[in-house]
Amino acid sequence: MHPLLQILALVGLAFAGLCLGSFGALALVSALFGTASLGQAGADPGGTPHGWAVLMLTQGFMLAGLGAGAAVMPRVVGQSWADYFAPRRLGSVGWPLAAGALILVLIPIMSVLVAWNADVHFPAFLHGFEVWARDSENRAGALTKFLTQFGTVGRLVVGVVVIAVVPAVAEELVFRGVIQQNLVRWFGSRHAGVWVAAAIFSAIHFQFFGFVPRFVLGLILGYLYEWSGNILVPMAAHFTNNAFQLVLLYLVQRGAFGWNTAFDPDSTAALPWPLALASAVLAGGLLWGLRQRMGPPRQMRTVSRQGVAAGPGQPRP
Repeated sequence: MHPLLQILALVGLAFAGLCLGSFGALALVSALFGTASLGQAGADPGGTPHGWAVLMLTQGFMLAGLGAGAAVMPRVVGQSWADYFAPRRLGSVGWPLAAGALILVLIPIMSVLVAWNADVHFPAFLHGFEVWARDSENRAGALTKFLTQFGTVGRLVVGVVVIAVVPAVAEELVFRGVIQQNLVRWFGSRHAGVWVAAAIFSAIHFQFFGFVPRFVLGLILGYLYEWSGNILVPMAAHFTNNAFQLVLLYLVQRGAFGWNTAFDPDSTAALPWPLALASAVLAGGLLWGLRQRMGPPRQMRTVSRQGVAAGPGQPRP
């Protein structure tokens, strides 16, 4: 199937998955908390009984539905799940572990990008858009802060599953597993496929004052997938990125760093530049090491104008 047709098929499958996930969430929420609770939680989550649980269930089911839609794609093209998403076996269990370590090493240098992007200003003719975007960002931030208030270990576990495990699986299947690999085939260029997929990955979150750091994260996840040829590697990195932030928030809320500490995990301020510089150097070395360990990228298949796949060295019709 032509890469563009596969991407269009993904849109349909993802929409169907989202619908099924939403229906499942509605049915479960209605059974547990009543039909009206879903609308109330959306309008006033903090003032709604069980608002936290309602929103967590809804988000988890919808993301799971999105991932399930992408997971069906191999059946559409007549391949197995492993052949489509992980055509190359893990060379070592250390690959996913190293991918997770890379994300932790990147935190200081990424904080510089976060700080810069958070303070960016649009041209005067886009002032209206900037006001709308910042207002949307503030609302999303308030909702995220509400969802990440973990009073108990049980809430933390639910948060890790819904905000770390499910997105790591679902989003990687969608953006790296389907979109990126088909863009690589379509463009006949690994770099073009990775960069465009990363831009789509960042833009689809609709958080414009966090676009650049999320775009860079998408690039890292994309190259990890290209180098390894196994979807488990970017999944491990994605999970580490989300789970580390949740655990850090939980520890701060529990006073693990002292009650009077000035540490604020929600801050967009950059970490000290020596730390950021060391982060950049170490991350660069780790990326180079991973590239060498994983060996040459998996064989790229391109698509001719007639839509026939051709591997490197094969004549195109």
